[in-house]
Amino acid sequence: MTKGTDVHAADSHEMIRVHGARVNNLKDVSVEIPKRRLTVFTGVSGSGKSSLVFGTIAAESQRLINETYSAFVQGFMPTLARPEVDVLDGLTTAIIVDQQRLGADPRSTVGTATDANAMLRILFSRLAAPHLGPPSAYAFNVASVQASGAIKVDKGARRAEKVTFSRTGGMCPRCEGRGAVTDIDLTQLYDDSKSLREGALTIPGYSVDGWYGRIYTGCGFFDPDKPIAKFTKRELHDLLHREPTKIKVEGINLTYEGLIPKIQKSFLAKDVDSLQPHVRAFVERAVTFTVCPECAGTRLSEGARTSKIDGVSIADACAMQITDLAEWVRGLDDPSVAPLLTALGHSLDSFVEIGLGYLSLDRPSGTLSGGEAQRVKMIRHLGSSLTDVTYVFDEPTTGLHPHDIQRMNGLLLRLRDKGNTVLVVEHKPETIAIADHVVDLGPGAGTGGGAVCFEGTVEGLRASDTVTGRHLDDRASLKKSVREATGALEIRGADANNLRGVDVDIPLGVLVAVTGVAGSGKSSLVHGSVPEGEGVVSVDQGAIRGSRRSNPATYTGLLDPIRKAFAKANGVKPALFSANSEGACPTCNGVGVVYTDLAMMAGVATTCEECEGRRFQASVLEYRLGGRDISEVLAMPVSEAEAFFAEGEARLLAAHRILTRLSDVGLGYLTLGQPLTTLSGGERQRLKLATHMGEKGGVYVLDEPTAGLHLADVEQLLGLLDRLVDSGKSVIVVEHHQAVMAHADWIIDLGPGAGHDGGRIVFEGTPAELVADGSTLTGRHLAEYVGA
Repeated sequence: MTKGTDVHAADSHEMIRVHGARVNNLKDVSVEIPKRRLTVFTGVSGSGKSSLVFGTIAAESQRLINETYSAFVQGFMPTLARPEVDVLDGLTTAIIVDQQRLGADPRSTVGTATDANAMLRILFSRLAAPHLGPPSAYAFNVASVQASGAIKVDKGARRAEKVTFSRTGGMCPRCEGRGAVTDIDLTQLYDDSKSLREGALTIPGYSVDGWYGRIYTGCGFFDPDKPIAKFTKRELHDLLHREPTKIKVEGINLTYEGLIPKIQKSFLAKDVDSLQPHVRAFVERAVTFTVCPECAGTRLSEGARTSKIDGVSIADACAMQITDLAEWVRGLDDPSVAPLLTALGHSLDSFVEIGLGYLSLDRPSGTLSGGEAQRVKMIRHLGSSLTDVTYVFDEPTTGLHPHDIQRMNGLLLRLRDKGNTVLVVEHKPETIAIADHVVDLGPGAGTGGGAVCFEGTVEGLRASDTVTGRHLDDRASLKKSVREATGALEIRGADANNLRGVDVDIPLGVLVAVTGVAGSGKSSLVHGSVPEGEGVVSVDQGAIRGSRRSNPATYTGLLDPIRKAFAKANGVKPALFSANSEGACPTCNGVGVVYTDLAMMAGVATTCEECEGRRFQASVLEYRLGGRDISEVLAMPVSEAEAFFAEGEARLLAAHRILTRLSDVGLGYLTLGQPLTTLSGGERQRLKLATHMGEKGGVYVLDEPTAGLHLADVEQLLGLLDRLVDSGKSVIVVEHHQAVMAHADWIIDLGPGAGHDGGRIVFEGTPAELVADGSTLTGRHLAEYVGA
């Protein structure tokens, strides 16, 4: 634009303005974020970064987009309440790339979660021989169906015409596209020496007095007083396999179904990990999952497995490592599908570029870590033609080796250079360094945070006296001396996933770091070869599952001793002191807020007027322990509760032990009753760690315990790991953080690359030896970090 011309009014909206944000722990936060720039949000874990970026900016953008749809469409969408904020100006469409795991449905794979599978199916439907049919013929999510019938055709005079309909799908008929079949051990379903009325059924929830028990005893298909061992073949078939049948029990119309189809629908249709603990234990006891003998785990019908391009079937293509598949696609040359080959090549190259070339398209999406899932979601946006949108990332470097972080930084800058606003919540100094603008929240966590401590450039942050500024240039130094091992855990011939018959002795009684680029085989070695069981406590990266009724007190088991202590002190029953049981406020059912559905408008959550957000009936709050009622105890931060349960009338050792562990992992600021849904990723990870530390174990296996931790919190975590080792435990950590590597007594480095280029041990020894060796990627990055 030439000098002297006025700026067009449309170009003056260069900022996203947030004024007076009060979501979760934010204290009237006001910030101005430049558009078309890369802004990084920093601060200790729990300082309010996610509340500002996800809970305020992204949530409002999403809500406003939803309002553009018709009322009919909005009826099927979640209704979002407007975030608590005075002014939100200059928003653009937000695309959220978070760390929520991808669906754990067995039919969801890396290929179906991106567009790669859809493009491969079209390719095979055009080029494969023998020709099978449309793309759906190669889809393991589509069943083959055939139907025939008569339809009425009105051509002047009405007459019936016979029509047939068929659809060719690629689903394996035996396993229904799941790749595995289930065998159920009947001895775990019932005790055949008893009758149904004596409680023969041993399935959770099928007690005699329960609803299912009454259906099976009252259905009339067999004698409920006869032991199951004496059932005729017909009666046993009715008990186990009968098709859904309409019946009447105690005057109520119901549908009866055999035990096995009932279990398959209620327990086996869900991801095993998402089941309640007692149900999961039953499934693991009663059900064995074996690879489908018909399709050999490929999920595809025989036709789809035998229709090939140059001797490669779609099952072979999906099983290839993505780097190899990209090569194979480049080798195909057919003018009729040239645009498709180009698009598919771009999509597969995006996987490689983002550091996921070691995956295969048939990898179930539920087995990806949070960081991998986030990067798979990014694949969709890399080739996007959209500009002027806001991309919101939640710690995109999680699970990345320092070598891969540089590639990730390049991607973030590319998205920005296309004219997009990129907002990143991040702890790693390597990514903070590339920011155009930094917003630092704090100064502390929980109620001690929620304020803006600094806004400006990275240089300004470095010079500021904030926690992040002080720790930005922290560099761990190599330990002068390392601890001596007290023994060794021998692993021989480990070959899980991409491991190549690895032999290794993991030293015990010390802190061992297992390192290597993403996909080199670290988790396969540690989780696949260190036997879970007696004495081994494993803390993986699995998500904490919890509703808005769950909180740190319920998750850690802390509420049980507290409830019992309240009950004992007041001579009443413990159920009164649970907001999910008898003591719950009847108006809000113990949630503390009332959700009002305003049909096509965004729903509103208001504090319950009856209990004023305390979640309990007024009568329950009259009972006290140590001068406090149950709602006051749940409102205490961990640090205050730790002192409260340490002495006096409220002295409670069981509760105090759990609270001490929560303080140890740096969660002293969390309130006991804070809903789990409001915790950040780092807080959830540490809550899980604190819970597992209570288990009796000699070997602790931790998978990336620094995920979601601020530089200042990493020091505290290292102190905790040291205390564990000094108390005689063995600690094995899978880790990318150089500060943890430098602090370890022994390092096992896998590589040299990812996928089939990894799976070997490239170094074993102390951190100082790794730095001196300098031949591995990890060694070079660690040397750079410690300034060697």
